[in-house]
Amino acid sequence: MIVVMKLNASQEEKERVYQEVRRVGLRYQAIEGVERTVIGVIGTLPDTRKLSLDVLPGVEKVIPILKPYKLASRELKKDNTIITVNGVQIGGNRVVVAAGPCSVEDEKSLVAVARSVKESGAAFLRGGAFKPRTSPYSFQGHGESALKYLAHAREVTGLPVVTEVMDTKDIPLVAEYADVLQVGARNMSNFSLLKELGKQAKPILLKRGRASTVTELLMSAEYILSGGNMNVILCERGIRTFENGTRNTLDLSAVPSLKEATHLPVFVDPSHGTGKRDYVEAMSRAAIASGADGLLVEVHHNPEKALSDGEQSLRPQDFARLMQSVHRIAEAMGKSVLSLDEERSGLPAAGAQ
Repeated sequence: MIVVMKLNASQEEKERVYQEVRRVGLRYQAIEGVERTVIGVIGTLPDTRKLSLDVLPGVEKVIPILKPYKLASRELKKDNTIITVNGVQIGGNRVVVAAGPCSVEDEKSLVAVARSVKESGAAFLRGGAFKPRTSPYSFQGHGESALKYLAHAREVTGLPVVTEVMDTKDIPLVAEYADVLQVGARNMSNFSLLKELGKQAKPILLKRGRASTVTELLMSAEYILSGGNMNVILCERGIRTFENGTRNTLDLSAVPSLKEATHLPVFVDPSHGTGKRDYVEAMSRAAIASGADGLLVEVHHNPEKALSDGEQSLRPQDFARLMQSVHRIAEAMGKSVLSLDEERSGLPAAGAQ
């Protein structure tokens, strides 16, 4: 349920609501607005207990949440959630692009790619330190060494780092180096991992599973949100269908569907979504046109020799062209592409009105 507090309700009145919720064994998440507080009450009320919040002082009304995902729902929070990472805002009126190699191979090439994508307009550096692979004999990533390379690339370029965490035991290590923790498609239903990430302070980028519905993605996000971490970014990265002309079928209809259902930011990964570099630019344009808040794009200095996913990785010059194309689509949508240097200097982004 949603508890809407009266205009300028006192802290004492809010605490009374919190106390009553705890008394019956439920949990709550408060969302503080400029003038009004909304409290999401989470859990199932035991049959033997009653909860009458609408009679408490300071409570304006109590509204049941009909969706199975409570904290992710727009019923709880109508305004878009804005997530700030190292001074970069995600979920506002600017398109945010994260770019970099599928897997981190060595420090020199990573820094070179990081410099290149930043120059082209990327606001985040993406790169895998731990790689889930179908074959146990494929390259699995360099682990902590790769995390150190990512941290060094951040020092050189200023780009915040997005990288995947695969196991609960690795969360403290990855969180030490990364700015955003990514949950890959294979782990979207790893509920033990999601629960632990709910205890983290750092934002989580949650990818949709290959055989998962939009509602199932939101329910996975709910695991993280219910743990107390309200900074979740959803990512559409393609689903498995009968089509074999592309690696996956990039479901761009998921973007407006998610934007309608949730207040959380929505990214699109056109690299995994298609599996073919020749399609990445076109699907990036389509993603922004569909309302996506950001993109996750794979870029490699020499894709033919990449240790993973080279066939879907753009060369730096191709990424530069993609960014020019994305700028035009963003402007047509009344948005602009976030530039890291402009954001931190307080200057308007290129194309901003």
